[in-house]
Amino acid sequence: MQVLVVGAGVVGLAVARAAAQAGHDVIVAEAAGAIGTGTSSRNSEVIHAGIYYPPGSVRAFHCVRGRRMLYAYAETHGVRHRKCGKLLVAVRDAERAKIEMLCAQATANGVEGMTMLSAAEAMALEPALTCVAAALSPETGIVDSHGLMLALQGDLEDAGGVVAFMTPVTGLTPGPAGWEVRYGGTEPGSLTVDAVVNAAGLGAQALARAIEGYPAARVPRLVLAKGNYFQYAGRPVFSRLIYPAPVEGGLGTHVTLDLAGRMRFGPDVEWIATESYDVDPARAEKFYASIRTYFPALPDGALTPDYCGIRPKLTGPGEPAADFLVEGPAEHGLAGLVNLFGIESPGLTSCLSLADDVVARLA
Repeated sequence: MQVLVVGAGVVGLAVARAAAQAGHDVIVAEAAGAIGTGTSSRNSEVIHAGIYYPPGSVRAFHCVRGRRMLYAYAETHGVRHRKCGKLLVAVRDAERAKIEMLCAQATANGVEGMTMLSAAEAMALEPALTCVAAALSPETGIVDSHGLMLALQGDLEDAGGVVAFMTPVTGLTPGPAGWEVRYGGTEPGSLTVDAVVNAAGLGAQALARAIEGYPAARVPRLVLAKGNYFQYAGRPVFSRLIYPAPVEGGLGTHVTLDLAGRMRFGPDVEWIATESYDVDPARAEKFYASIRTYFPALPDGALTPDYCGIRPKLTGPGEPAADFLVEGPAEHGLAGLVNLFGIESPGLTSCLSLADDVVARLA
């Protein structure tokens, strides 16, 4: 088949690679001038183990399988990564049951090596930490997300696929010969393909609404949850990722490490109405208060605004977290079309697993 993938983020590139390696003729249409300019490059770069997602959920399945696939892929493709491990910490007695529940849930999801630790055991591993209990996740790690996307793009191109930059897709119409795809940019036009994958991230809902004949009721609402990060001015004091108990809309203001040896904190959860990528320095006040619950020695003046990302959520404040939503012909009735909605965390970890699922739906 000739397959058009809309969006050159990590999921779109993974899908395009898998389709090309399966023998399909693949084009990726990307509205920006480079790969991964959206959510894929504005996150914690964490390889998640599979802790937070209800057993049997789409996110749990793809996170655990995708994490194993991602470590293997990074090894064979020279993508920089490190299995540094993570401590999920309770900072007060009331949080202990939540951490124990998450540890048990992770084990039910197939996460290897999850272990509950006493406060003394956790603080022996990380002397700067203060907690009452913790769960150790040895399978959690970090990855060079841009290096990963470059590797996926390289595999795609080696298999004959191409990425068309500055090519926003403006509409899709099904017909007897396949899908008529209309696109803008400096040289607007149209082409006909056999199949389309909507991996447009924050733009997935807008594209779905531009698909002629697509049931409007199947397009979920898009809720924007901004996540801000602050850089730590100093050498890292932790060797593992440190996560507090999850909060509504996110996983808590946690410690993230990068492969360059820097430490930062975030993301928080800031519900917004329109896309904005400015980090408000005033948010540091809440960061200090949150971080000092588990890192009480955080010095004044140690945090500086860094960057932010936007989670493409399907539910808002006070609502249960939504699962990944992958809709193919079996769900919406239109042949040769797969839409991906709400691919937030752990989308990076899940990308290779999601790709195999999407290509199977096209077949």
